[in-house]
Amino acid sequence: MNLLKNRKSILLAALAPLALAACKKDNNNGSAISQQSTITVENVLQSQPLVESGTFQGTGTPALIQPGQSTTITFSAAKGEALSFATMYGASNDLFFAPVNPGIQVYDSNGNPIEGDVSAQVKLWDNGTRINQKPGASVTHPGVAETKNITEVTSTDAQGNTYLAASKLVKATLKYNGNSTFTLTLQNTSGGTTNETPLSPGVWSVSYIVGGTLQAPNPLYTSGQPTANGLTNIAEAGDNTALSAYAKSITGIFTPLSPILVVVYNGINNPIYNTGQLDAGKGLTPLAQQGNADTLAAYLKTVKGVKAVYVLPAPNTKVLLPSIAGKQGGIVSQQLNVATGDRLAVATMYGFSNDWFFASTDNGVDATQKGDISGTIKLFDDGTAVNQFPGAGLTQFNLAGTPLKESQVIAPVPNPNAFTTLPPVTGIIKVTLK
Repeated sequence: MNLLKNRKSILLAALAPLALAACKKDNNNGSAISQQSTITVENVLQSQPLVESGTFQGTGTPALIQPGQSTTITFSAAKGEALSFATMYGASNDLFFAPVNPGIQVYDSNGNPIEGDVSAQVKLWDNGTRINQKPGASVTHPGVAETKNITEVTSTDAQGNTYLAASKLVKATLKYNGNSTFTLTLQNTSGGTTNETPLSPGVWSVSYIVGGTLQAPNPLYTSGQPTANGLTNIAEAGDNTALSAYAKSITGIFTPLSPILVVVYNGINNPIYNTGQLDAGKGLTPLAQQGNADTLAAYLKTVKGVKAVYVLPAPNTKVLLPSIAGKQGGIVSQQLNVATGDRLAVATMYGFSNDWFFASTDNGVDATQKGDISGTIKLFDDGTAVNQFPGAGLTQFNLAGTPLKESQVIAPVPNPNAFTTLPPVTGIIKVTLK
């Protein structure tokens, strides 16, 4: 399955909330220009399609989920994102339970969390790699090999064996924990039925949604296609190791960067922000929450000591997209007129967050220096919106949400943080001066 196909054509319109017009008016305040320089900013993040993934299992040895037992999966999700999972019908040759792709929907069309019994979304599937025997404790593993595509099992399989509906064998119950987090409880309800079976350890995943399009719409299997990526190990033997490793390999970070704010100044401190203080209300909040730098840019042009202000949107996309399927991420450049003593600072939103922004640390950098200055950039929390899992938050502006207000001082984002572990800042944004 090709989970990493390039979706840039869809992203262009979808990420429009981050897109802004450029502001390029110089205010040199009479300073003598001594040289020209060019600043280049790139989104160098190697993006992944899954925002979260993990495993689940029973409590015994082996860690099966026996009839009457249950297990839980706790995860975060934004509107439109779905939870997928796969677990073996243990008393079979190669059958597995999984939701219909892209997974169990956790919000309704109005963005309200869904709670309660969602068992109807769970189905039984034939992996297509073994000829099915009559299900039960007498099944011989692994059985006779075959090569067919994955198909849904409804009532009877290809060999004429009969089955109750999957929702009669596995009960799935969804609970909303608040702040975009959910818990799914999977209970084995097959006990006493004609299809009594243990459930194997399994794998679960949540795909990023970008502009209404899931980056991994078929995360663990594809109906009508051959099995892949270690699913056979689960379907035939209840071994989730290989599929877990595959899911983990495509789980990580996906975020665009908003149009880049660049400011050149002299004789003053970094005018964009102050750590340890509340947002001053001069326009940083729209940048940090929405990727809109217009208000802050307009304010900076009025500040004594500020010589030039720019807002740099990427060509075509406006936002700087990360690398998708190996394609180069977004890149912008701007020629600058700078003099001895000038300082330079930048700022841009971590697009799939509530109010995180990248910015130059301390008092920026010497505007006349050359080379890679990415090491002078850090990620900050503006303190004006309640944080959620980045890329999986219902109230994140660029995932069609409305940020929930809070009032905290501006501070560096810890890494690891309460939600995830981010790549180094230099693995997301690269800034060079030439």
